[in-house]
Amino acid sequence: MKKTAAIGSSDSSAKSAIEQKIFRALDAFKIETPSWGYADTGTRFGKFFQDAAAIDLNDKLADAGQVHALTGCCPQVAVHVLWDFQPGQNPADVAKLADAHGVKIGAINPNLFQDQIYKYGSFANTDPAIRKAALDHTLYSIDLAKKLHSRNISMWLADGVNYPGQASIRARKKRMEDCLIAAHKKLAPDQLLLIEYKPFEPAFYATDIADWGMSFLYAKKAGKQARVLVDTGHHYTAQNIEQIVAWLLAENMLGGFHFNDRRYADDDLTLGSIDPYQAFRIFHEIHYHAFDNGGKAADIAYMIDQSHNDKSKIEATIQTVVTAQELYAKAALVDHKQLAQYQSDNSQIDAEELLKTAFFTDVKPLIREWRRLNKLPLDPLAAHRASGYEPAAAKERKARRKALGIVQGGSYA
Repeated sequence: MKKTAAIGSSDSSAKSAIEQKIFRALDAFKIETPSWGYADTGTRFGKFFQDAAAIDLNDKLADAGQVHALTGCCPQVAVHVLWDFQPGQNPADVAKLADAHGVKIGAINPNLFQDQIYKYGSFANTDPAIRKAALDHTLYSIDLAKKLHSRNISMWLADGVNYPGQASIRARKKRMEDCLIAAHKKLAPDQLLLIEYKPFEPAFYATDIADWGMSFLYAKKAGKQARVLVDTGHHYTAQNIEQIVAWLLAENMLGGFHFNDRRYADDDLTLGSIDPYQAFRIFHEIHYHAFDNGGKAADIAYMIDQSHNDKSKIEATIQTVVTAQELYAKAALVDHKQLAQYQSDNSQIDAEELLKTAFFTDVKPLIREWRRLNKLPLDPLAAHRASGYEPAAAKERKARRKALGIVQGGSYA
């Protein structure tokens, strides 16, 4: 195997060890891209439309296939039930469509926040008819996941209240628990219920699943196949996300991630655009946990969830994936045996410098070598631009919108 002189010690055995660490990490690292990330998205204030944005599920899967073909690490696509499936649509047809584009359907996301009936919540709503509608939709999503051989059901509930005294917080908690328990009972033995949290928005006084502790408790109440889903944007600026990750790993309750970045709150920016060191620290906790468990990595679903509303959809996704690969590879370089010794000795500076050395290591040459060995483009973004895929998609989709009489707008994705 070709040795790269750009990284680490000049000793060939040391370079070989670095190479092996990075290659093992990259071989194991798989990321789901989100179907809605390929469509026109925006904020609650509006959208900025793109000619190349996906119109339908076929477009989304085609774009996801392009990303996977160029990066080699995105074999699955997370989908939203209301945005991606037509009423009465045969799931087998969706699976075949995904296969045709070189990908598989990944996490299934029920939608319990879009319909007008959810003005005052879904699972926590005071109206039993609305709770039943929300639960029925969730059970349908679980059944859909079974037919598509999808393991993860990703639950984000926008439930909450806007003003003090508006509702009984304890009563809402109980109603939420009851619905999650009911949903959990319908899971297949190999499925997981991933429960996401968010401190605020759209609820601005009390969100019903506002932090990782609430999600943890709801998951425990729901059943043994429930886990916590960490969205890296769903935290206050000062929160220590890697500490949350470490706690959830210790409790075997970390189910997955929604990766993005943020400057203020839930900005849904591309991963690493604001604080790549934070993402590195999160990945380090995951690698360190594996080291402490004899090299056995935790079973974690890595997913992207970002709203690149003014970046090219595909380019932004490739940019995030490549950044995630680099940061994951850097974190794999930390000498955890040495780190454990430094921590035992309370050698603060040495321990910190060990992490910083890994973070500032240039891993790009070895990632290019990994790509070469896997017959992938050495520079995925450059290869995408050279392929002409996006201008062709923009031309075809612009004409198709006009022919179909589609006015850009409507739902979030």
